[in-house]
Amino acid sequence: MTKSSPNIAWGEAALSRPQFIEQVWQEGRAAYRELPWRNIDDPFAVLVSEVMLQQTQVARVLNFWPRFMAAFPTADALAAASSADVLEHWQGLGYNRRALLLKRAAEVCAATLQGQLPRSYDELLALPGVGPATAAGVCNFAYRTAAPYLETNVRSVFLHLLFPSQENVADRQLMPLVADCAATEEPRGWNYALLDLGARLKAETANPSRRSASYARQSPFAGSNRQKRAALLRCVLAHPEGIAAAQAWQLVDEELARAGVAPADERLKGEIAAQLQREGFFRCEGGLLRP
Repeated sequence: MTKSSPNIAWGEAALSRPQFIEQVWQEGRAAYRELPWRNIDDPFAVLVSEVMLQQTQVARVLNFWPRFMAAFPTADALAAASSADVLEHWQGLGYNRRALLLKRAAEVCAATLQGQLPRSYDELLALPGVGPATAAGVCNFAYRTAAPYLETNVRSVFLHLLFPSQENVADRQLMPLVADCAATEEPRGWNYALLDLGARLKAETANPSRRSASYARQSPFAGSNRQKRAALLRCVLAHPEGIAAAQAWQLVDEELARAGVAPADERLKGEIAAQLQREGFFRCEGGLLRP
């Protein structure tokens, strides 16, 4: 680790920088998880894992990442695939918009970078759907170049060890400390240690991330508009030849009824279908919804 910048206010934290770093390395290594997307130098494969892991549990991604990579092993392969095929392979992960944005990022790489991902943080951040944590993840894990990486497990570690009694801790308070610790010759190992320690803390203690000012409890899926959107998208994908909207919604209503969920009213059905079309999930052509 490099020396801390004198402008970083470690005096406000419960541990000094050396104490924090030592504890994270020790406890993070003890909590290490062997995952298939780890310790690889393929930036596209790492990007796919980072996007999948957004708002999705590791256990679920373990089932999807290998199959998705087998179907689309490179950015060129993903760029050349149809949106319907990509969404079909994404079904079950939720937040389907991530799949389309990932495909758009692949299309940019295929069109401008000969199918390769950019190497710099700023260039990665410019790709569709790539935010600060995702760009930093590719830098740290694929290229092994240090970049400040702040996501929910990392946030949990900083909150638990450095601000154990504070509520509503803002990311702007954490980020200088995260960036200061990111200055390491082992960015891959350091961030694995943070992730694994954070996962262990969330399993063994009250989730420290709840004390973050940015924490928001996810609304239940059952009965939500997200559930209705997902059901309609599955229905359209299952009918590549196209399906009339009324017939699609009839099938969706039957699926929801089996799950004990009330159907959407006509206004909401129209809004959901229009929104999915605007976002590029399917199109209306010849009076039919087509993937």
